[in-house]
Amino acid sequence: MRRDELAFERPQELFASIPPELRAGGRDDVRLMVSTPSGTEHARFLDLPQFLRRGDLLVVNESATIPASLDAEGRLGRFLLNLSTKFGEQLWLAEPRWDSSRQGPLPIEPGDEAVAGGAQVNFVAPCPGIPRLWFIHADRPLTPVALDQGRLIHYGYVPTEYPLVVYQTLFSRVPGSSEMPSAARPITSRVREALVSGGVQIAPIVLHTGVSSLELESPVVELESLYPEPFAVPKGTAQAVNLTRAHGGRVIAVGTTVVRALESAWTPGGVREASGYTRVFVHPGRGVHAVDGLLTGLHDPVTSHLAMLAAIAGMPLVRQAYAEAIAKRYLWHEFGDSHLILLGARNAPAS
Repeated sequence: MRRDELAFERPQELFASIPPELRAGGRDDVRLMVSTPSGTEHARFLDLPQFLRRGDLLVVNESATIPASLDAEGRLGRFLLNLSTKFGEQLWLAEPRWDSSRQGPLPIEPGDEAVAGGAQVNFVAPCPGIPRLWFIHADRPLTPVALDQGRLIHYGYVPTEYPLVVYQTLFSRVPGSSEMPSAARPITSRVREALVSGGVQIAPIVLHTGVSSLELESPVVELESLYPEPFAVPKGTAQAVNLTRAHGGRVIAVGTTVVRALESAWTPGGVREASGYTRVFVHPGRGVHAVDGLLTGLHDPVTSHLAMLAAIAGMPLVRQAYAEAIAKRYLWHEFGDSHLILLGARNAPAS
C-alpha cells in the first residue's frame, strides 16, 4: 500500500478540544458512525447495543493512563519529554518535543543529558526508523517521578489541562498507558448494562499505549517501523475469543490497541494466551485474523491507525466513511465521536 493512499483533508475545526461531558450531557453523548460492507449509518453512541447481537464479544483494554509528560531542560533549553514505553524503571522509550503543539525530532545527539522532573536523563540512541523517539536511561526509577512530577500528555488542540480521571475509561485498572486508550471512553455504566443485558460478552486485555500514532514516513506502508508496546492477553480472553467465533459470534475490538494485542496473540489454531512486547503492524498487506469488527475513534491521515482500519475494512469503505464523517462534522481525537466497523455476518459452524 502506498503512503499517499492514507492521505485526506480534514478541517482542524473538527478536532474535539473539550470532553463531551463538559460540552454536552455525558461521556456517551457522542455520535456513532457505523460502517459495514453495505454502507454507513449514523446514530448516537447510546444506540451501540442495537448494532450488536447476542453472542458477540467486546474485547476492552484495561490499561489506565499515567501522567507521562515531564518538563525537561538540557543543552537545547526547555522542552517536554513524553515517556512512551517502559523497558525497565530506568530505561524508557520517550518522545522529546518542544511543547504540546510542536513535535520533534529535536536535534539531540547520543550522550546528551537533560533533567526531567528532577531525574537526570541520558539520551542513549534514537529508535530505529523513528527518529522522533529516543531510548533514554535515567538515574532513578521514572514511574514515581512521573506520578509525582508528570502531567497528562495532551496536544495543542486541547488547550486545557484536565485531571487524570478525564483520561481514564470505565475499564481502566492497570496503570501504564502514556496516552489514554480512548475508544472505550464513551462506554458508560448504562451502555455496558445495555450490552450485557442484550447478551454481549465483555473480556479484557492489557496493552500499555505509548505516544500517539506517528505519521508514517515510508512511501510504502508495509515497510514502516513501529515501536514496541507491552501487552498481555489472558487465557480467559483467548478462550472467549475462540469460543465466540466457533459459535458464530463476532469479536469486536474496542480500540486499535485491542486489535494489536489480539493479533499478537493469534496463531493458525486460534488466539492463545500471550504477553510481552509487540511490534505487530496491522496493515492491508498483513490482514486481520482475530477480530470481526472495531469500535474506535476517528484517526489522523497517514498513520498506522488508519492503515489498520484499511486492513480491517478495506480502504474504499474507510474513505467513504471518512468523507461522510467530514461532511457531517464528526469530531476527531480522544474527546470526539465514535466509529463502529463491522465486517460481514459470521455464520455458525455446521453441527
